[in-house]
Amino acid sequence: MIFETHAHYDDEKFDGDRVELLSHLLRENNIGNIVNIGASFRGCKDSLKLAEEYENVYAALGIHPEEMDDMTQENLDWIKANASNPKVVAIGEIGLDYYWIKDEEGRAKQREWFQRQLDIAKEVNLPVVIHSRDAAEDTLNTIMRYNTQENKGIIHCYSYSKEIALEYVKMGWYIGVGGVVTFKNSKKLVETVQAIPLENIVLETDCPYMAPVPHRGERNSSIFLSYVAEKIAEIKGVSVEEVERVTYENALRIYTKAKRN
Repeated sequence: MIFETHAHYDDEKFDGDRVELLSHLLRENNIGNIVNIGASFRGCKDSLKLAEEYENVYAALGIHPEEMDDMTQENLDWIKANASNPKVVAIGEIGLDYYWIKDEEGRAKQREWFQRQLDIAKEVNLPVVIHSRDAAEDTLNTIMRYNTQENKGIIHCYSYSKEIALEYVKMGWYIGVGGVVTFKNSKKLVETVQAIPLENIVLETDCPYMAPVPHRGERNSSIFLSYVAEKIAEIKGVSVEEVERVTYENALRIYTKAKRN
């Protein structure tokens, strides 16, 4: 079975077939546990609702750096209060995204809310799911200060160099690999997968986005994770079955509240 570590099944693109996918279609296509990730505050609430409705679905609660309007103390208090729910396995996705934000004031505000959500994760003893775009140095420096034996997480949709990935691996963190690894222009990610141990990789889709080849441009779903596993197996020179087994075990280690399926 494949462990889907990062999905957004609360997205409206799944309104037509969400029930069919989560109730039986994903399992029929070799998908076991699924973590639905909060991005907006509404997404956090919807993720928790899905986790409570479906046995093999779990939730991560967090506010994405682009959702600055949702960054309120009241919303963070709600996240902290609901983190004890047995179906909540992480705080995320949280982090830094400098792609659109060029001014230092806006970036400083992102860093402040990122740190506040990291503090919540530490208080509630949950791992974190990190979003980082065009913010490699600030993200790494923040994580290096945050990292302890107990506080780990996943660098979602990894897009930086293999050297930075190896720094995360040294700290015991996991690298999220999805459909981008199958793209023709994915040289950096392929080099990263080559360089880091399979024991530090988890599979993810970010669905409905980032569908792998040969479905690039289509709505993504966890069913397409088989293409990601095949590409990683090709890069690492191992069997697809080994990729599925090892990445599943990796996901269980980081998402310790999730059950084996």
